[in-house]
Amino acid sequence: MKNTNMYSGYRYPAQIISHAVWLYHLFPLSFRDIEELLAARVITVSYETVRNWCLKFGNRYCNQIKKSRGKLGDTWFLDEVFIKINGVLHYLWRAVDQDGDEIDILVQKRRNKGAASRFFKKLLKGQQASPLKIVTDKLRSYSAAKRELMPSTEHSTQ
Repeated sequence: MKNTNMYSGYRYPAQIISHAVWLYHLFPLSFRDIEELLAARVITVSYETVRNWCLKFGNRYCNQIKKSRGKLGDTWFLDEVFIKINGVLHYLWRAVDQDGDEIDILVQKRRNKGAASRFFKKLLKGQQASPLKIVTDKLRSYSAAKRELMPSTEHSTQ
Protein backbone atom coordinates (compact mmCIF):
# COMPACT_ATOMS: atom_id res chain seq x y z
CA MET A 1 0.00 0.00 0.00
CA LYS A 2 1.33 3.40 -0.95
CA ASN A 3 -0.50 5.41 1.70
CA THR A 4 1.50 5.02 4.91
CA ASN A 5 -0.59 7.58 6.84
CA MET A 6 -3.21 4.96 7.54
CA TYR A 7 -0.60 2.96 9.47
CA SER A 8 0.35 5.78 11.81
CA GLY A 9 0.00 4.86 15.46
CA TYR A 10 0.75 1.18 14.91
CA ARG A 11 3.68 -0.56 16.59
CA TYR A 12 4.73 -2.43 13.46
CA PRO A 13 5.96 -0.88 10.21
CA ALA A 14 3.61 -0.55 7.25
CA GLN A 15 5.48 -3.28 5.32
CA ILE A 16 4.78 -5.91 7.98
CA ILE A 17 1.11 -4.99 8.32
CA SER A 18 0.58 -4.90 4.57
CA HIS A 19 2.40 -8.22 4.10
CA ALA A 20 0.29 -9.95 6.75
CA VAL A 21 -2.99 -8.65 5.33
CA TRP A 22 -1.88 -9.46 1.78
CA LEU A 23 -1.05 -13.04 2.81
CA TYR A 24 -4.44 -13.51 4.43
CA HIS A 25 -6.46 -12.22 1.50
CA LEU A 26 -4.47 -13.73 -1.35
CA PHE A 27 -3.81 -17.23 0.00
CA PRO A 28 -6.04 -19.66 1.93
CA LEU A 29 -4.21 -19.10 5.22
CA SER A 30 -5.58 -18.75 8.74
CA PHE A 31 -4.56 -16.01 11.14
CA ARG A 32 -2.48 -18.56 13.04
CA ASP A 33 -0.70 -19.61 9.83
CA ILE A 34 0.25 -16.00 9.20
CA GLU A 35 1.42 -15.69 12.80
CA GLU A 36 3.74 -18.67 12.20
CA LEU A 37 5.00 -17.30 8.86
CA LEU A 38 5.89 -14.01 10.48
CA ALA A 39 7.50 -15.82 13.42
CA ALA A 40 9.75 -17.61 10.91
CA ARG A 41 10.96 -14.13 9.92
CA VAL A 42 11.53 -13.28 13.62
CA ILE A 43 8.46 -11.03 13.81
CA THR A 44 6.42 -11.72 16.93
CA VAL A 45 2.76 -10.95 16.24
CA SER A 46 -0.30 -12.63 17.72
CA TYR A 47 -3.01 -14.02 15.47
CA GLU A 48 -5.46 -11.57 17.09
CA THR A 49 -3.33 -8.67 15.89
CA VAL A 50 -3.37 -10.11 12.37
CA ARG A 51 -7.15 -10.48 12.62
CA ASN A 52 -7.53 -6.85 13.67
CA TRP A 53 -5.30 -5.70 10.80
CA CYS A 54 -7.37 -7.72 8.34
CA LEU A 55 -10.58 -6.20 9.66
CA LYS A 56 -9.22 -2.68 9.41
CA PHE A 57 -7.26 -2.84 6.14
CA GLY A 58 -8.82 -5.88 4.43
CA ASN A 59 -11.32 -4.11 2.17
CA ARG A 60 -8.63 -1.90 0.68
CA TYR A 61 -6.42 -4.89 -0.06
CA CYS A 62 -9.27 -6.95 -1.53
CA ASN A 63 -10.17 -4.12 -3.87
CA GLN A 64 -6.56 -3.82 -5.04
CA ILE A 65 -6.23 -7.58 -5.56
CA LYS A 66 -9.46 -7.64 -7.61
CA LYS A 67 -8.25 -4.75 -9.78
CA SER A 68 -4.90 -6.41 -10.44
CA ARG A 69 -6.45 -9.83 -11.04
CA GLY A 70 -6.93 -9.11 -14.71
CA LYS A 71 -9.83 -9.35 -17.05
CA LEU A 72 -12.30 -12.19 -16.78
CA GLY A 73 -13.25 -14.36 -19.72
CA ASP A 74 -16.10 -13.65 -22.13
CA THR A 75 -17.97 -16.88 -21.33
CA TRP A 76 -19.54 -17.34 -17.91
CA PHE A 77 -20.83 -20.64 -16.54
CA LEU A 78 -23.68 -20.25 -14.02
CA ASP A 79 -24.98 -22.93 -11.70
CA GLU A 80 -26.85 -23.37 -8.44
CA VAL A 81 -26.25 -25.97 -5.75
CA PHE A 82 -28.55 -27.13 -2.95
CA ILE A 83 -27.06 -26.62 0.52
CA LYS A 84 -28.46 -26.89 4.03
CA ILE A 85 -27.77 -24.19 6.58
CA ASN A 86 -29.00 -25.04 10.08
CA GLY A 87 -31.27 -27.67 8.54
CA VAL A 88 -32.91 -25.20 6.12
CA LEU A 89 -32.54 -25.71 2.37
CA HIS A 90 -30.79 -22.84 0.55
CA TYR A 91 -29.37 -22.39 -2.93
CA LEU A 92 -25.77 -21.41 -3.58
CA TRP A 93 -25.65 -19.57 -6.90
CA ARG A 94 -22.19 -19.37 -8.44
CA ALA A 95 -20.54 -18.07 -11.59
CA VAL A 96 -17.24 -19.17 -13.12
CA ASP A 97 -15.53 -17.89 -16.27
CA GLN A 98 -14.04 -20.07 -19.03
CA ASP A 99 -10.65 -20.16 -17.28
CA GLY A 100 -12.16 -21.58 -14.09
CA ASP A 101 -11.85 -18.33 -12.13
CA GLU A 102 -14.73 -17.88 -9.70
CA ILE A 103 -16.55 -14.66 -10.46
CA ASP A 104 -19.08 -14.49 -7.63
CA ILE A 105 -21.38 -16.49 -5.36
CA LEU A 106 -24.69 -15.76 -3.67
CA VAL A 107 -26.73 -17.77 -1.14
CA GLN A 108 -30.52 -17.40 -1.36
CA LYS A 109 -33.58 -19.22 -0.07
CA ARG A 110 -35.38 -19.21 -3.41
CA ARG A 111 -34.69 -20.52 -6.87
CA ASN A 112 -36.99 -18.41 -9.04
CA LYS A 113 -36.77 -15.52 -11.51
CA GLY A 114 -36.35 -12.97 -8.74
CA ALA A 115 -33.45 -14.90 -7.21
CA ALA A 116 -31.79 -15.28 -10.62
CA SER A 117 -32.28 -11.56 -11.29
CA ARG A 118 -30.62 -10.66 -7.96
CA PHE A 119 -27.70 -12.91 -8.83
CA PHE A 120 -27.32 -11.38 -12.31
CA LYS A 121 -27.47 -7.85 -10.88
CA LYS A 122 -24.78 -8.73 -8.35
CA LEU A 123 -22.61 -10.23 -11.10
CA LEU A 124 -22.98 -7.26 -13.41
CA LYS A 125 -22.40 -4.74 -10.63
CA GLY A 126 -19.23 -6.47 -9.47
CA GLN A 127 -17.71 -6.94 -12.94
CA GLN A 128 -18.64 -3.65 -14.63
CA ALA A 129 -19.18 -5.55 -17.90
CA SER A 130 -21.41 -8.27 -19.27
CA PRO A 131 -20.13 -11.46 -20.94
CA LEU A 132 -20.57 -12.37 -24.58
CA LYS A 133 -22.05 -15.75 -23.66
CA ILE A 134 -23.48 -17.44 -20.58
CA VAL A 135 -23.86 -21.19 -20.15
CA THR A 136 -26.45 -22.49 -17.68
CA ASP A 137 -28.48 -25.56 -16.93
CA LYS A 138 -32.08 -25.68 -18.16
CA LEU A 139 -33.58 -23.81 -15.21
CA ARG A 140 -36.15 -21.39 -16.68
CA SER A 141 -35.29 -18.71 -14.13
CA TYR A 142 -31.97 -18.08 -15.89
CA SER A 143 -33.66 -17.45 -19.25
CA ALA A 144 -36.24 -15.09 -17.76
CA ALA A 145 -33.66 -13.05 -15.83
CA LYS A 146 -31.24 -12.98 -18.77
CA ARG A 147 -33.94 -11.74 -21.11
CA GLU A 148 -34.63 -8.88 -18.69
CA LEU A 149 -31.09 -7.86 -17.68
CA MET A 150 -28.76 -9.04 -20.47
CA PRO A 151 -30.78 -9.18 -23.69
CA SER A 152 -27.75 -8.95 -26.00
CA THR A 153 -25.84 -11.79 -24.32
CA GLU A 154 -25.88 -15.20 -26.01
CA HIS A 155 -27.34 -17.98 -23.83
CA SER A 156 -26.79 -21.70 -24.15
CA THR A 157 -28.03 -24.52 -21.95
CA GLN A 158 -26.45 -27.87 -21.30
